[in-house]
Amino acid sequence: MRKEDYMRRALELAENGSGYVSPNPKVGCVIVHQDEIIGEGWHQHYGGPHAEVNAVDSVKFQDLLPESTVYVSLEPCAHWGKTPPCANLLVEKKVKKVVIAATDSNPLVGGKGIDILKNAGIEVETGVLEKEARWQNRRFFTQIEKNRPYVILKWAQTHDGFVARPNFDSKWISNSQSRQLVHQWRAEEDAILVGKNTARYDNPSLNVRDWVGKNPIRIVIDSQLELSSDLNLFDRTIQTLVFNTVLEKKEENLEWIQMEKITPKSILESLNHRKIQSLIVEGGSQVLNQFIQSELWDECRVFTSPTQFEGGIPAPKLNQNSSETLFIGTDQLDIYYHG
Repeated sequence: MRKEDYMRRALELAENGSGYVSPNPKVGCVIVHQDEIIGEGWHQHYGGPHAEVNAVDSVKFQDLLPESTVYVSLEPCAHWGKTPPCANLLVEKKVKKVVIAATDSNPLVGGKGIDILKNAGIEVETGVLEKEARWQNRRFFTQIEKNRPYVILKWAQTHDGFVARPNFDSKWISNSQSRQLVHQWRAEEDAILVGKNTARYDNPSLNVRDWVGKNPIRIVIDSQLELSSDLNLFDRTIQTLVFNTVLEKKEENLEWIQMEKITPKSILESLNHRKIQSLIVEGGSQVLNQFIQSELWDECRVFTSPTQFEGGIPAPKLNQNSSETLFIGTDQLDIYYHG
């Protein structure tokens, strides 16, 4: 196998941490001795052992490590956080070589892990499948480099371009398979946001009841606190944030965050402060358009169904072509990437 093959395996392992490791990055690690994989691991959950620790622990014969090469999808950490520095562990085990896909742009790491390894006499190679590794951790790199969460816009529209009927009702535009896919997406992200009208007229739960995984933090914009406390969003089963201009208050699983002016920029600044790494914006049309006009989005996922409303709330518009088109049963899914 080539070094790219081992690194591809490390990336596959890293993906197992999707939805569980934020605000940490997803990381996978493969340990190779004489062209044979002798250890594997990935970062399984936030606060738990990192990929390198799990990979080293999986090696049955530890005396092989000094003659082994470690393939890791992100630069080993060099600082004490919830766990000890992984770079120091690799030095302690006296591994022969470390191959790294992407360097860490976190200022606490930023080349320091590589320096620790090199200063200990360990051979280091970087940039193997770097593009793929950065893409896998695009949420992490966006937060580190842009000081905001990775933003995914999502909506379903009818064939004639509406997201809701004139009375704001939108059930059901997309099919059951598409709705299940949306629940899978929710389990992969930190938070999900809707506006006041979506909360009022759809009464969504914004959970992952049709998938297995953690529920995202729920966020609703309710500037004047006009929404009924009987809505599903306020059932206190999931951590929920309410952005408003009136009240600052915190109760169990429910927090009101007061802002002088509620904008996409101010929302993302607040979420970044809370170490929320990714956000799905599910609607409504007005909120989605605000993020589009502010150019504060990274990815957009649009379902188009064969259904026709012949009037209602128009769907948002993107002035670019989709990067990818898929078909989910009778629905067309177009995916857009900003920039």
